[in-house]
Amino acid sequence: MASTEEAYGSPQGGATGTADQPAVETINVEAVNAKERRSLYASRVKVHPKRTQGTFRRIKWIVMLVTLGIYYLSPWIRWDRGDSIPNQAILVDFPARRFYFFFIEIWPQEVYYITGLLILASFTLFLVTSLAGRVWCGYTCPQTVWTDLFVTVERWIEGDRNARIKLDKMPWTFAKIRKRVVKHSIWLLISIATGGAWVFYFADAPTLAGQLLRFEAPASAYLFIGLFTATTYLLGGLAREQVCTYMCPWPRIQGAMFDEDSLLVSYRGYRGEPRGKHKKGESWDGRGDCVDCKQCVAVCPMGIDIRDGPQLECIQCALCIDACNQVMPKVGRPKNLIAYDTYRNLDAAARGESARPRLIRARSILYAALICVTGLIMLVALISRSDLDLNVLHDRNPVFVTLSDGSIRNGYTLKILNKQHSVRSFQVSVEGLSDAELSAVGEGEGTNLEVSVKPDRLRSFRVFVTVPADKIDKEVTDIEFVLTDPSDGSVARNDSIFRGPK
Repeated sequence: MASTEEAYGSPQGGATGTADQPAVETINVEAVNAKERRSLYASRVKVHPKRTQGTFRRIKWIVMLVTLGIYYLSPWIRWDRGDSIPNQAILVDFPARRFYFFFIEIWPQEVYYITGLLILASFTLFLVTSLAGRVWCGYTCPQTVWTDLFVTVERWIEGDRNARIKLDKMPWTFAKIRKRVVKHSIWLLISIATGGAWVFYFADAPTLAGQLLRFEAPASAYLFIGLFTATTYLLGGLAREQVCTYMCPWPRIQGAMFDEDSLLVSYRGYRGEPRGKHKKGESWDGRGDCVDCKQCVAVCPMGIDIRDGPQLECIQCALCIDACNQVMPKVGRPKNLIAYDTYRNLDAAARGESARPRLIRARSILYAALICVTGLIMLVALISRSDLDLNVLHDRNPVFVTLSDGSIRNGYTLKILNKQHSVRSFQVSVEGLSDAELSAVGEGEGTNLEVSVKPDRLRSFRVFVTVPADKIDKEVTDIEFVLTDPSDGSVARNDSIFRGPK
């Protein structure tokens, strides 16, 4: 049997042989393994998307302007809520523990509304993805919007695709340094504006803006502006498509949302293949409509070739459709060689048949139903929400006290929440016990207690309930505290217990 060196060559490489056999070129196994290991990592190829025009590019411009306008301007919208209440339409007020959204005011114990909104957004995203692919990624995702904005700035300063590629290869001249400094300076200003706009959602925007300019703002404001500035600059300006490919989990999840009837940006290979260059006057017989101009690749912000089929990197921005539709009329072929299409229709067209997209199907009905149910539950909860809340906590130690006259007394902590923006007076009573007397320090005593709570506040009371011993016939009695607002008749109730001796 031949040795390893005889079979594969010496580890050092080179030629080996004997007097009877010709020399053969040996293989350096370690070098081959090292090369294979290096090939597992592919260094980034910088993507320079080319500018294009068309329907989907216009849609992206509109969406970018609308979304950026909403983000930057929303903190400055005013909403009158009365005296001593913030007049910012959208505000997360941590010191007061409130979330204001126009006419809606959310308290900490109503966080389920935020949960409901997240669930509603998730189901909506699932529905849209199942119908039309990753339109969220291609049009409204913050990463896409800010990357598009940064690329626009880059194109404005350095030129279109070919000019930017040429600039990258140029030596560091004064002109190149000037362009790069201007570009990165504008990127930095956009990033600072992004971080600044974010902190305005957590404090009164005009007041905080003045404090920031005078360097009198809280340190936390500068900290978060710095964090969002750094992340916006890094992700939108430098990382770009790498975020969508390697950091975002949605490309891996969205595959479960697709089926054969999902509308996706697709290359119609049955019509385009076999592809190849085409000269004016040549026959189109025996070939496809694709002239292999690679304009679809040049405009792609992810740097992929849509003709290779469905890919994880594709964000469904549809710019390749615009690029291809500009080329097809020039060569005398119909538009929409690349278009929104379904797997079902692509397979049918390849067989010479036709198939219509089925928008109404099991999963779309399920997602739509979940959206309606979730939205209805939230709407009912919002409409029926009370502006009054009562919480009762029974004393743990002692659970009851026997007074000198033999009567039994239990202690409770009552927390009354007044969600109105005015002072309210309430009556507190107990149901389930006969001859019960209530008392509270500083609030008097009697079968009904009169208490007041300041506007938009939570007030805690120490309340004692006393009952004659002959009115207690068991160790634990179920009772109910009733809180009534005589001015409007609103009532809040909370169950509790009254404990006595065995």
